[in-house]
Amino acid sequence: MEHLPEVFHRPKLALQIASQMLVAGIGSAASSGIFLAAPRRTGKSTFVREDLRPAFEQAGAPVVYADLWVNPTADPGAVIVSAIRVTLAESDGVVARLAKATGLGKVTIGGAIHFDLDRVGLGKEISLTDALVALSDESQKIVVLIIDEAQHAITSDTGNATLFALKAARDELNSSRHFGLRLVCTGSNRDKLAMLRNSKDQAFYVAPMVDFPTLGPDFALWFCEKVKLSFSLDQALVWQLFQEAGYRPELLSAAADQLRFQFSLGDATGSVAFAAEVRKIAADMSEVQRKVIRSLTPIQSAVLRVLAAMKDEYAPFEAATMQVYRMAMESAGAAHDDSKVDVPGVQQALIALQDKKLVWKAARGVYAIEEQSLTEILAADGLLQGLAPP
Repeated sequence: MEHLPEVFHRPKLALQIASQMLVAGIGSAASSGIFLAAPRRTGKSTFVREDLRPAFEQAGAPVVYADLWVNPTADPGAVIVSAIRVTLAESDGVVARLAKATGLGKVTIGGAIHFDLDRVGLGKEISLTDALVALSDESQKIVVLIIDEAQHAITSDTGNATLFALKAARDELNSSRHFGLRLVCTGSNRDKLAMLRNSKDQAFYVAPMVDFPTLGPDFALWFCEKVKLSFSLDQALVWQLFQEAGYRPELLSAAADQLRFQFSLGDATGSVAFAAEVRKIAADMSEVQRKVIRSLTPIQSAVLRVLAAMKDEYAPFEAATMQVYRMAMESAGAAHDDSKVDVPGVQQALIALQDKKLVWKAARGVYAIEEQSLTEILAADGLLQGLAPP
């Protein structure tokens, strides 16, 4: 039986991005890095692993890939450093350069160079700049560093420090003495990802932010051809459902799995059942979030709603924001005497919302809604109306 690919590839888009990143023309922002934003579960990470990384590698560029979401409990700075060490270890020439730089020389046992890559990192004998310079000079190619879910880096002091170390490495490698370094940072929340490049105190200030293109009708056609149900699916219907589902492939796959063994379905009845299943799964996912929202205490609910409404203007402990919290509690039915708000109460609410994975906090004390879909649900239910600073 012929093995069918399980991944929808976008080689044209990958080639376009890689070409722009690797050719630094006049006015090009590629040397600053690029930030690709897309909602979670819309295929961004799959594209990065399956298409973008191979496109860079096919162009001859050494690629460092760090996924900060694989292990959310690990310090993001350590994850990035570990990824760099893994790439360094793949080249004997690079290891030899690093060994020589530390005075170890070419000490070999059985023909292998023994060099402890734990010497590479923040505050280590070999800085990240020195390590990436060795990688660039050995390969005589532009080095590409891909950080998936990069916004997670600013949730720890070490992660923040690592970003600034990478900025220093980028500035050095992009000088005329070396061959260049390009950074590709992806994120599932545009507001959070923007924190890495919106202000002067961030490592990648004014680096370009790009909305990652969603999957298109060609994905719907591919899905129809590859899903292999007992009935046929119409591309136009699947495309419509895919858009309704927020361009999330997993909803189509989940619906197909629910119907995979219902062999009595024909093309007409199967299409009706498939559409109903996709919509049911989407509704169930939203209902799960609604149940969490309804379980919040009045102050937790108020803090969540105000954060979602104010977005970048959110200042959690300012007097004006405190007044908006009171408005939010009263609009939800709380009596005036029960809508008292103070700083300790807001602090505890924010901690609880982080524990529930509803709110995200950067190391410097900036907050954001964890997922964009949560803001959409709050808005759809009319829970953000009137929550603007007085």
